[in-house]
Amino acid sequence: MSITAETAKQHANDPAVLCCRAEEGTVLEPANFEDPAIFPDLIDSGLLNVDGALKLGQVLNGSKLTKTVDSLTPITADIVDKYDADEVAEEEAPVAEAEEAPAAVAAPVAPVAAAAGTIKLHIGEGKNIDIELPAGLGGGVVAPAQAVATAAPAVAAAPVEEHTETVLREMTRKHYKINKVVLGDETKIEGDTLYVRKSAATEGAAEQKLVQSLELSLITPDNYHVYTETVMDIQPIATKEDSDMSLGEGVTKVLDGVVMVVTGVTEEGVQVGEFGSSEGYIDENMMWGRPGAVDKGEIMIVAHAVIDNLKNMERPGPIAVHTAVDHVVSEIREAMKRDLKDVTPSEEQTLKQTRHPGKKKVVIVKEIMGQGAMHDNFLFPNDPVGVLGAKPNVDLGNVPVMANPLEVLDGCIHALTCIGPASKEMSRHYWREPLVVEAVHDEDIDVVGVIFVGSPQANSDKFYVSRRLGQMVESMGVDGAFVTTEGFGNNHVDFTSHIEQIGKRGIPVVGFSFCAVQGALVTGNKYCDAMVDNNKSMSGIENEVLACNTLCTEDAIRGLAMLKAKMAGEEIKAPERSYNVNVKNNNVELIEKATGNKIDLVENEQSLPISEKRKEKYD
Repeated sequence: MSITAETAKQHANDPAVLCCRAEEGTVLEPANFEDPAIFPDLIDSGLLNVDGALKLGQVLNGSKLTKTVDSLTPITADIVDKYDADEVAEEEAPVAEAEEAPAAVAAPVAPVAAAAGTIKLHIGEGKNIDIELPAGLGGGVVAPAQAVATAAPAVAAAPVEEHTETVLREMTRKHYKINKVVLGDETKIEGDTLYVRKSAATEGAAEQKLVQSLELSLITPDNYHVYTETVMDIQPIATKEDSDMSLGEGVTKVLDGVVMVVTGVTEEGVQVGEFGSSEGYIDENMMWGRPGAVDKGEIMIVAHAVIDNLKNMERPGPIAVHTAVDHVVSEIREAMKRDLKDVTPSEEQTLKQTRHPGKKKVVIVKEIMGQGAMHDNFLFPNDPVGVLGAKPNVDLGNVPVMANPLEVLDGCIHALTCIGPASKEMSRHYWREPLVVEAVHDEDIDVVGVIFVGSPQANSDKFYVSRRLGQMVESMGVDGAFVTTEGFGNNHVDFTSHIEQIGKRGIPVVGFSFCAVQGALVTGNKYCDAMVDNNKSMSGIENEVLACNTLCTEDAIRGLAMLKAKMAGEEIKAPERSYNVNVKNNNVELIEKATGNKIDLVENEQSLPISEKRKEKYD
C-alpha cells in the first residue's frame, strides 16, 4: 500500500521499500513506497530484507531508478542515480515510549501540532525584530510558550495574565478506626468495635429470589490464610453524614480497618466469574495494597452468596448478590449515622476539586464494562458504593455520563463486574482511583472531570457510544484526554474506538489497559500511539491473582508524563512489537530523572506464597 507525503515525512529514517513494480527512469515519490508500519511482519516472515536499504529521506529528493524493479524491493545505492547521504531527519529524544500498540499500528503518528497551543504575535511597526521561542520541553513537563520580541522602545510589553486556581467544590472524609468486628445479634458501633447482625444477611438473601443463601464470616489479620470462593467485589464501608447530601459534597463517614468482601458461587459450585476466578486461600490469590484490594492489617467481612444455577452468567444473578449484601451494609451505615454522631474521628481528610485556569485542560475517560451478563455497574447511588438510587450503566445504554472527581472518590461506582480477577477494577478501586487522585493534584494541568462510558456487546452499539463520547469531549474544549479500561478482549474494540473518536478531533490521547502478552490489542488505529500497559504480572498474563494488573499510582504517573509530552508536541517513541517490561522501566527512569522524584513500583505476584492454581499455570 503506497504512502502519502505526510507519512513519508514521518518515516524519513525508515528503509525505502517499493510498494509496486517500477520502471527504469521513474522519479521516486511517496506513492512509490510501502508503509514502513508493516515491515516487521514482512521481515519476520522472510518476505523482506532491508539490509543496505537507503532511507526514505535520502531518496525523496529527485532520485531516479536506473533499472526496472519489482514490488517490495528495497532501494539501494546501486539502483538509483543519486541519493542524499546527509538527508536523514534528526531524531528527538522522546520523553517516553509507548508500552503497547495495536497489531495493526506499529509506528506512532505525530501529535497534532495545534494541541500544543497557539502562539500569536502581532507587531504593528518596528525593525531589527528578533523572536525567540523555547526548544522542545523535555521530561514531559508542559510549560507555557514564551516569545521575546526586540523592537522599537515605543512598543510596550503586554501584561502577563494572572491565573488563579479555583476550588469548585470540596468534601470531607471523617475516618473512624475499627480494630475489632463481632458477628452477633445487633448492628452497632461501640468504641473501636463494629458489631454486625448475622441475620441481616439471611434477610438480604430472602429478599432476592435468585439468592439461595448469604452468610457472613470474618478474616482477621492474625490469620489471612483462609479459603474463599472467588471475590466478586471489595467495598469500603462509608455513608453520607447527612442524607440530603449527594456524593462528592458535604461529609462522608468511613470506617478504617475493615472492608466488605463479596464472594459467590452457584448452587452447583460454579464460581461467579468469567475469564478466570480467584478462589483459594486469599493470601495467595490477592495482591495486597492495590487500589481496589485489601490492605495488610484490615479485617475482612466476607459475605458469601450462593445463587441459582446458570444465573452467574445473567445480569440478575450478580445484581441480586450485590443487593442482598447491601442490605447488610445499609444497616452498618445506619449504625454509623447513629453511633458516631458525637464521636471524634481518628482522622479528617478534605478532598478538593481545584481548577487551574490557563493550564492544559484534561478529561479522564473511564470505560466500564456494560456487555450485560456479569458485566455491569451501578452509577451514582445515594450512599458511597450503595445500591439504592443507583442506575445500571447497561440500562442507560452505556452512553457517556459525566462525573466530577469528588463523586468518583466518594463511591459513585458500585462495581458489579466479574471479569478476570487480575484486571478487575472493584468498587474500592474507584474509591481510591489513582489516575483521578494524581491528576487532580497535578498543578500543571486543569482536570475538567471524569467521563464514564460503558462497553456494549454489539459492535454497532460500541461505535454509537464512541461517537457520542467523541462529540462530548470535543464540546468540552480540552487539550488532552486519558482513556482507561479494565479487562481485555471484547472491550478493546470500543476502547480503541474511543481513542480514535477523540484523537481525530485533534486532541492528544493516552490510553491505559492491561495488554502485555495475553491481553495485547488486536485492533487499533493511528491514534493509539501512546499507551500505558497496566501489567504487573511476571508472565504478562491474566494470572487470576485479584487486582494484580489494575491501574496503580505508578501507571498514573507514567500516563501523566506521556500526555504532557504529547500536549507539548513531543514525539512518543513507537513501542517494541512484543511485550518487554524494560520499556516500562525505561520510562520510569526517564520520569525520575526529569522530575527528581522516586517512583515506587508495586510488587508482582512473586511476592505472594504460591498457590496450587499458579503452580499448575506455571508448570
